[in-house]
Amino acid sequence: MPCPAQVIRPQIEPGRRVVAVSDVHGNLPFLKGLLDKVKLTPDDVLVIVGDLLEKGRDSLAALRYVLELQKTHTVYTLCGNCDDIARAFLENRPGIDQRVWPILSCWRERALLLQLAGQAGLPAPRGPEDLPTLRAALLRRFPQETGFLLALPTILEAGNFLFVHGGIPREDRLEELDAYPCMKNDDFMGQGLSFRKWVVVGHWPVTLYDPCVQRSAPLIHRGRHIASIDGGCVLKTDGQLNALLIPDVYGEDMSAQWYDGLPVLTALDGQEESAGSINIRWSDSTVDVLGEEEDCVLIRHLSSGRRLWAPKDFVSVWQDGRTHTEDATDYALPVAPGDRLSLVRRTRRGLLVKKAGITGWYYGRVKYE
Repeated sequence: MPCPAQVIRPQIEPGRRVVAVSDVHGNLPFLKGLLDKVKLTPDDVLVIVGDLLEKGRDSLAALRYVLELQKTHTVYTLCGNCDDIARAFLENRPGIDQRVWPILSCWRERALLLQLAGQAGLPAPRGPEDLPTLRAALLRRFPQETGFLLALPTILEAGNFLFVHGGIPREDRLEELDAYPCMKNDDFMGQGLSFRKWVVVGHWPVTLYDPCVQRSAPLIHRGRHIASIDGGCVLKTDGQLNALLIPDVYGEDMSAQWYDGLPVLTALDGQEESAGSINIRWSDSTVDVLGEEEDCVLIRHLSSGRRLWAPKDFVSVWQDGRTHTEDATDYALPVAPGDRLSLVRRTRRGLLVKKAGITGWYYGRVKYE
């Protein structure tokens, strides 16, 4: 049965900075690193635009960090589709135990529910039949953590901005929307929607929108009033955690900063940007391996026929029995001497690096910082 979206409309004073972060996925070091980088203070408003939890190894620690942060800072956390897994389990929605068991079996120690069970010294469930006992124990032993999850709203509206994890089909009658499609709304920017207010979303890593270039920085479409800010934290090798900085929710200005935890290099040589590059993405990642070297493989992208080199550890056989690659590109970044680059992979063929939130190859000399 559809569940209506929960909408909150906090009164945020004009001129109070809002810091919007999405898709932390249990990566507490990235969250702390980013908030330190943007110099978050109690004068700011932090909006976590869903998927604080799951898939990373620190989901419980991240949840408790936010609970502590709320005591000294103004923090609003929205529910993402991954957060909703634990919430649906705690609410005992019809059929949830059968649906959640394969997820727990796959994620194991990366699942919040199993992290909570381990913290309480509870035995790991052996099958769906053990989940009702686990649910009762977690609700009894962790009232603060479970209460936080059960109270997560779907949408935050303030001034000229709407924050929602996945997306919305319209910006009026928000309480009439079904909550789950607001949390899980794939390819939101590809749907051709435009809005009067700014709609800030996560959920869909921004690199999935570009068939040519791997990008992790927020994608801001001013003509349509959409800001997509999922930088692929945890999910992508070159992923980063983005912050959208809004100096006043009653205005239109915004900027972005991010944290990726990667080593930083200084370029010593210049390099021209390449043309006609490809970005092989998760949604179309099947390849053949044509050859290999010490740390790289030559792959052929099946759907495009494009041949390119990729780091060897990017390529593996998936459960479907086919060979896939992580996001891979043959794009050569434009680089000037003195540019600072984040190192994704060092290979004998060159350096896979990031500059300004865009990933590509650099073939010049560098100085390590």
